[in-house]
Amino acid sequence: MKVVQVRDRTPVRPECVYVIPPNKDMSILRGMLYLLAPVAPRGLRLPIDVFLRSLAQDQRERSIGVILSGMGADGTLGLRAIREKAGVVLVQEPTTAKFDGMPRSAIDAGLADIVAPAEELPEKLIAFLQRASPRAPSKKAISTNMQNVLGDVCVLLRAHTGHDFSLYKSNTLYRRLERRMGIHKIGKMTDYVRYLEENSQELDLLFKEMLIGVTNFFRDPDAWQQLRDQALPELLASRSSGQAMRAWVPGCSTGEEVYSLAMTFKEAMDKCRPRENGALQIFGTDLDHDAIDKARHRSGSRRH
Repeated sequence: MKVVQVRDRTPVRPECVYVIPPNKDMSILRGMLYLLAPVAPRGLRLPIDVFLRSLAQDQRERSIGVILSGMGADGTLGLRAIREKAGVVLVQEPTTAKFDGMPRSAIDAGLADIVAPAEELPEKLIAFLQRASPRAPSKKAISTNMQNVLGDVCVLLRAHTGHDFSLYKSNTLYRRLERRMGIHKIGKMTDYVRYLEENSQELDLLFKEMLIGVTNFFRDPDAWQQLRDQALPELLASRSSGQAMRAWVPGCSTGEEVYSLAMTFKEAMDKCRPRENGALQIFGTDLDHDAIDKARHRSGSRRH
């Protein structure tokens, strides 16, 4: 394949490998690569995350992320974005990597669909692409041909997990099933239902597939700013002296919004004149027990 260093506004072509130039971030929009000046200082840059997030936004369920040998955790947040859009994630088996930091980070985050030695990943990716549908069916097609099958899947999930997905958007449910079928090389939806009936572990994995959380620190900056500058000061001013405040974050996933709220509360307290003293008790809940466990033990990077 042809290997080229990216120039700004380079269109993506088949059978080409594109290399990001030094001291640049890269994004993709409508199939064209753009070079960006890095925002984070040297040593804190995560160029793989920047690009994979952009890829997920641009290509959605067609996006594919592959993590090979590398140090640190760059790429993990980008892979999460790809999974949120129902893309597919392949990761090199850490024991075969010269540097296992990046592969282990992706696997520990529960984001890997396929884990294999680097030399086996191309074959597995081709097999997945040969199985995957080029696009999700129309709502009408789902209603006429697949609604009963999707209903069967929801029944199996409810029986196994106790949670009802029958009101899940049909297209979203279909894409999640397509991903799992592609990974297992299963061609027919009815065959996948039969596989679910015989394999409780796959039901667990499909359940987690449905719970991929859309989360990040300070994900909507304007909303957090309004909370810090308007809503929280008003709440602080209206409470009784020394009264503790409580907040609930439902669907908290791995805790980014919980910790964002705690930091925003402290910033609002620091801005009060005269300076307020008070406590905030935050409750975070989520259906995904593994995500809750990670939220309890996580530590975040400082806010920029």
